[in-house]
Amino acid sequence: MSLKNIRLEVMQHLEKDVDKLIEKYLIPIEKIWQPTDFLPNTEGENFFEEVKEIRELSKELPYDFWVVLVGDMITEEALPTYESWLMHVEGVNQEEQNGWSKWVRHWTAEENRHGDVLNKYLYLSGRVNMKEIEKTTQYLIADGFDIGTGHDPYKNFVYTSFQELATYISHNRVAKIAKDKGNKQLAKMCKIISGDEMRHHHAYSEFVERIFAVDPSQMMMAFHYMMKQKIAMPALFLRESGDKISTAFEEFSNTAQRIGVYTSTDYIDILQKLIDRWDIGAMTNLSDEAEKARDYLMKLPSRMLRLADRMTIPENSYQFKWVEPARLK
Repeated sequence: MSLKNIRLEVMQHLEKDVDKLIEKYLIPIEKIWQPTDFLPNTEGENFFEEVKEIRELSKELPYDFWVVLVGDMITEEALPTYESWLMHVEGVNQEEQNGWSKWVRHWTAEENRHGDVLNKYLYLSGRVNMKEIEKTTQYLIADGFDIGTGHDPYKNFVYTSFQELATYISHNRVAKIAKDKGNKQLAKMCKIISGDEMRHHHAYSEFVERIFAVDPSQMMMAFHYMMKQKIAMPALFLRESGDKISTAFEEFSNTAQRIGVYTSTDYIDILQKLIDRWDIGAMTNLSDEAEKARDYLMKLPSRMLRLADRMTIPENSYQFKWVEPARLK
């Protein structure tokens, strides 16, 4: 049997538990928060006063913070790309509306709120160039992306396990900075987004655990493959208007590192957490090839840490069109 058919068989085997996993990790629509819970009430008498408060508090936040918040929002707004990608994973059948396609739709519905609330907040803040942000968002969706997983569910679930934890870290750190600057409303907003991301991280991590239980060698090979090629961030092809080849993502990443929102050390910490979570060191019943892959993974965090210690973060030399210094004065 081919690897593709084995993966399909495993996905069909696990599908019987998808409804329970949705109940465990996703929150019913009538109970979960909505963007309007954190934004001025457009029907209320105090709407303009509430907008004015947002704009006043926003003046306390520096340039690098706005760059990171905008980058995080654009990443969230590119959700159509992520959903369409996951819908083509082996075992996810949107035509027959199977359990896995139900998971993807429900997960997408939760994620969709993140971009909505951040977009509206940025619009009301008056601190950023929304038209440039909108262009970048449209470019990111139109350009598409390649996260190196193909249609392989094993690789995709490694990717989402990693990426959901990375977005948790980013939103959580942004929340802390906002809180330290006295912006409790924005802090609470980013904090609750990070909570969603952590739940999703636990869900995808459990998917991987379940695959390890029935197909350990091939799951190990998929984990090895993804970490050897490195996890590509979903906004890798980020670009601003007028740019065909852009350094915007690199500059956004540098900015996030400078203010400690997401660093190379965080990447290594996430890898270690996944190794620990899936108990990679104690994994048995592996093929010879998978044993070698396991040994590589166990040594990888310390090897990457040595490289990270030599890295230097460049000073800011790039001016984003999203955030114009004149608006921040």
